Amino acid sequence: MGRYLIFGGNGGIGEAIARRLSKAGHDLVLAGRNEEALAGLAEELGAATILCDVMDADAIERAGDAMPQSLDGFVYAVGSINLKPFAKVSADDYLDDFRLNALGAALSFKAATPALLAAGDGASAVFFSTVAVDQGFAAHASIAMAKGAVVGLTRTLATEYAGKIRVNAIAPSLVDTPLGQTVAGNERMASAIARMHAIPRLGRPDDVAAMAELLLTEAGSWITGQVIGVDGGRSSIRVMRS
Repeated sequence: MGRYLIFGGNGGIGEAIARRLSKAGHDLVLAGRNEEALAGLAEELGAATILCDVMDADAIERAGDAMPQSLDGFVYAVGSINLKPFAKVSADDYLDDFRLNALGAALSFKAATPALLAAGDGASAVFFSTVAVDQGFAAHASIAMAKGAVVGLTRTLATEYAGKIRVNAIAPSLVDTPLGQTVAGNERMASAIARMHAIPRLGRPDDVAAMAELLLTEAGSWITGQVIGVDGGRSSIRVMRS
């Protein structure tokens, strides 16, 4: 069994990944800034915890000192959905989304790199992009820019650590999580968005967690440098509905 570090593991997709890995018998380290929520899930799953606000570069560096000496996998499941018309997006919006989604991912991976390398050639990392990077959705300028940077980071790290750490990203469409409900917060909106997908429903956290588990473990041992859509077909299929 392996040991996996999950940033953002106390809610939504990150928690679903943690639960799948725990059920499979793996050891977990959960990192996040909400001490109470983190402690509750950690107690339930028998996981270790690291308190860390990924908007604080110094805090991420300190988190590196608290990590185990060896890690088999790393997940950065921290993110935001900041939707505004382009004319209303501020400089702070762009900077905050970049720091949370892209810079936080890079610095967190950097802090975990020594432990991932210590595991040998089978370590892996999973980041998160979004279907909006390639599809060009309105009102997504800030988040699509930030997640586009995650795509570039994923491919760069997969190249630099080839043969040592596998690095991939998952690009979901809208998933029914507390974060996703900021977009689809009522039944009418959720239904309208669901119908945009070839599989006409919102994603479930475990849909994404299943892919993450594959990428993190031996089952995905020949996959690296990929950005994989788990999106109900939205990235590639257009359907006509009556």
